[in-house]
Amino acid sequence: MKKLPLHFQILIALILGTIVGVFANPGDFTLEDTQRDVEIDGTTKTVDVTERRIHFADDGKSITVTYTRKENGGSVVDTEKFANADEMADAQPSWQAIYADYAAGIGRNLTVSAKWVGDMFLRLLKMVTIPLIMTSLVSGVAGLGSTSRFGSMFGKTLLYYFVTSMLAITVGIVMVNIVSPGVGATLPGGGEGAISGADNTLAGVFISLAESMVPTNPIHALAEGQFLSIIAFSILLGVFIIFAGGETGQRMRQFFEDAFAVMLQMTMFIIRLAPIGVFAFMLFATSSQGLDIFKTLGWYMLAVFLALAVHATIVLPLILKFVAKQSPLAFFKAMSPALMTAVSTASSNGTLPLTLTCVEQRAGVSNRISSFVLPLGATINMDGTALYEAVAVLFIAQAEATVNPDFTLTLGTQVVVAITALMASVGAAGIPHAGLVMMAIVLQAVGLPLEAQGVIIAVDRILDMFRTSVNVWSDSCGCAVLARFEKNSA
Repeated sequence: MKKLPLHFQILIALILGTIVGVFANPGDFTLEDTQRDVEIDGTTKTVDVTERRIHFADDGKSITVTYTRKENGGSVVDTEKFANADEMADAQPSWQAIYADYAAGIGRNLTVSAKWVGDMFLRLLKMVTIPLIMTSLVSGVAGLGSTSRFGSMFGKTLLYYFVTSMLAITVGIVMVNIVSPGVGATLPGGGEGAISGADNTLAGVFISLAESMVPTNPIHALAEGQFLSIIAFSILLGVFIIFAGGETGQRMRQFFEDAFAVMLQMTMFIIRLAPIGVFAFMLFATSSQGLDIFKTLGWYMLAVFLALAVHATIVLPLILKFVAKQSPLAFFKAMSPALMTAVSTASSNGTLPLTLTCVEQRAGVSNRISSFVLPLGATINMDGTALYEAVAVLFIAQAEATVNPDFTLTLGTQVVVAITALMASVGAAGIPHAGLVMMAIVLQAVGLPLEAQGVIIAVDRILDMFRTSVNVWSDSCGCAVLARFEKNSA
């Protein structure tokens, strides 16, 4: 029997996890009205608490309790997190009996088990992040060839990639602020304390980023997982492998290409476990929160789709029309086989041979330009991925702001997300679900909980297909732009 494609496996896992989670969800418990002491604006007050809608969420590491309390004639939904059942009972003894009934049921055991399995899958993803970043970047940059290729074409290509990626991220940030998919949402991992770095000034953000891009000890940066330092050092290492040249350069380049091939195999193996991770995360999400999670993800998916559509159908065609001086419709028709392949495979690297063929034989771009622009683009130009990561992280940030009063989504935070998403997209491998691996970089940059990434995995395959097609579309448009400016030397 032929094995089901990965996206069908993930879809089945999503549905099954949801169904099991619905049955495992204990719902709300009922308790008579009572009074308790709460801290309001730094002052301890005795308030009436309506606990007829009390809900437990236990992941085996902490217990989150959601309840409704009366304050100043109105009702306020409140959430508290406790390290364990004893701490919860000390704070509010009346909850102890209800929690004992909940803990004795199968739902709690399923929820805790699912959280553990999902966390293990996330640990596997994080395990390959650093070696994948370094080998991908070094092999990609070093594979450009001789230093003579670093002329005007290289500068113009990098300028195009930088501009389109920042435009994509800007579109994503604007769209996520308009749609606001995370406002009012509660995701696993949220509300766990103050977010470090949230109060940085704009100048402080740039200074911090600039300093983190120059590691004083690259080995220490690797060991500590300082992602921006790793990315910057890897790019420089790739460049100077080219400068070294000769047998030394060849051996170093071959070493990193071989290491990257091994890391690709390891990453693909872990990605094959995605159905298990999706099943576990969806079970945990629905059993601990209920079906409201799909309403939350629906708005998130809408924000991503709208942002991708704007960038692919408005921003890039305008560049084709006014910069490359080509008909956007004609160029899209020429590239349609590669774009459809990109949608189905969700891999820009896998689509690269077809992209080269379409650009050269159907769009009429010379091989000298396409052979330089497209392989480089498949390595460092990820408009769709950068846009997706910006939207996803700000979605999580909006949800974090819902449950964490110490976190404010400032302009400085959004600037950090934009710059880090650009850097992370450079290091993203052109393989399915690579954005999941790289998203940890952006989340870490603004101190958001990595666990919230787990829920996004459930819809990642669908979004991955379309963001990959945007990546390939942007690379192809880059060929058209370079063809115009390099036509005299073509």
